[in-house]
Amino acid sequence: MTPQAESLFDNPLWAKGRPALSILIPFKGDDPTPLLAALARETGDAEVVILDDGSGDPALAARVEAAIAALPLPARFARLAANEGRSKGRNRLVVHARAGHFLFLDSDMLPDSPDFIAAWLDLIARENPAVAFGGFSLDQAPPRTDHALHRAMAGHSDCLPAAERALTPEKIFTSNLLVRADVFASESFDEGFAGWGWEDVEWGMRVARRWPILHVENTATHLGLDTARTLADKYEQSTGNFARIVATHHAVISRYPSYKVARVLKRAPLRSLWRPMLKAYALTEGPPLKTRAFALRLYRAALYAEAV
Repeated sequence: MTPQAESLFDNPLWAKGRPALSILIPFKGDDPTPLLAALARETGDAEVVILDDGSGDPALAARVEAAIAALPLPARFARLAANEGRSKGRNRLVVHARAGHFLFLDSDMLPDSPDFIAAWLDLIARENPAVAFGGFSLDQAPPRTDHALHRAMAGHSDCLPAAERALTPEKIFTSNLLVRADVFASESFDEGFAGWGWEDVEWGMRVARRWPILHVENTATHLGLDTARTLADKYEQSTGNFARIVATHHAVISRYPSYKVARVLKRAPLRSLWRPMLKAYALTEGPPLKTRAFALRLYRAALYAEAV
């Protein structure tokens, strides 16, 4: 990890904390104070470490610092002047963590249960899991017209019950992920990933070779739904990361529907002509959400066709 100066702010409880669980929250631009307020409603043997990964927003940093100061859990706020990215930022958070288990929790999440932390602590005490994914929902996400496409797509493919998620155990997200400290010491996030996407699934692929990945029902709501255009932009950013997965985990990724469809589309002629048409249709308000979602999934697969 490239050295970078960071400013630290600890709340009064930090010096006395030696917890069982470190809750690790990165953010860049998003306001994590609603999540901190939700965590503040629980007590338990946990600490919070939050990282501002180069937001460059002094007003936001001041609000986060005030929330950390008032948090009834030991808490540390680390702030970077420049963005390090998703993998480096999460690796940096672990440097500050003192517990035997880490809970990676995205800043745009909101626990669905008032006993969210307690449930994780109970699982740690009972099973000492190497890795566990709690899943996520859209239960508390406010309905917005400009987020309708993302809501439809996430509800179809991401908000799955634990039993269904367990069929592909390595397919996890860092939005709500419990990791034992010794596991992470052996397998940290690959800092070669850039931009958005796949770094968490790639980590899961590596870890699944050595440890079981448990899927449980302890969900948090994903509040940070995107507009259709932002989602398409993220898919475009993720193409290089998908290629990295294909190169390093071909046997696993070749079982994924996204890979299989990309292989089919690779043989289709004139991709450069019809691929933009898929994107344009997906971004058009008015057609049925189901067909727009299908078009956007095909657009993503057509992008990934360049990597297979």
